[in-house]
Amino acid sequence: MTITRLELDQILPLTCSRSGICCHGKQVYLNPYEIHCFAVAKKLTPSAFLDQYGEQGGIKLKFNGSTSWRGMAACSQYVEGFGCSVHAGRPLACRLYPLGRQIEHEKAYYIFEGTQFPCLDGCPEVEQLPKLTVADYLQGQKTEPFIYAQDTYLEVVQALADIAFMLLLETGLAESTEHKTVALWRAMSHETPDDLAQRIGEEWLEKLLLPNIENASENAADFIQQHSILLQEAIQKQCDTLQNLDQIQELCVLVLAMALYLARSLGADTKQLADHWINTAIQNGAKA
Repeated sequence: MTITRLELDQILPLTCSRSGICCHGKQVYLNPYEIHCFAVAKKLTPSAFLDQYGEQGGIKLKFNGSTSWRGMAACSQYVEGFGCSVHAGRPLACRLYPLGRQIEHEKAYYIFEGTQFPCLDGCPEVEQLPKLTVADYLQGQKTEPFIYAQDTYLEVVQALADIAFMLLLETGLAESTEHKTVALWRAMSHETPDDLAQRIGEEWLEKLLLPNIENASENAADFIQQHSILLQEAIQKQCDTLQNLDQIQELCVLVLAMALYLARSLGADTKQLADHWINTAIQNGAKA
């Protein structure tokens, strides 16, 4: 498999097609801001949207539509001969397609897999359409708030991990005789999103994916700031009830599970993240 990196000024046949190649047989994960935008476009509550169109606890968009393009099932939001039924609310993965976005050393790269630009095989009509630079394509697809949301939720992931570190390393838990916490962190890095969702539980999953923000804004910065505050307040309230190391350990594992699950919704490598967090914890006194 060849990975090709693209510069923003590179000119390619980037355009949206109504033939549906991009709406069949894909895996599209949704962060909380994208769930909110999808629900607004669908005129549903976020909870109702996930109940009908989400899977793996809610972070993956269902592809359970009719099977057509090369035998692959369509996205649940796809309408044959029309395209996306909620185009204005589509998530970053759909806006970027056929590009991917990769973060390395705090720098973003736009990429595609293979030696030939992906759309040419499934949608040869793009050859007849005007070519765009990558930068112009991103602007036309209105990716800016969704890129912001993706990157800012990665910061929320790390903030949750930092709380888990605090619970492990600053409460006496790491100095105790228990060895379960780091082992559970490691096990969770291999769990499926469904397993992580079950571990987190309905109450905390709702706080993580469906923040109760009154008059929630479609402005990504406002939405994520309010969501982050609500998460921190809920965790602090739970911390205030802790009475023993067993309860501290349970909350420590829960918060890291939330970090891993949110990371999954962003397409992050949770195994790599967990390994980094585990090594950091061990270096600071946690028991392997």
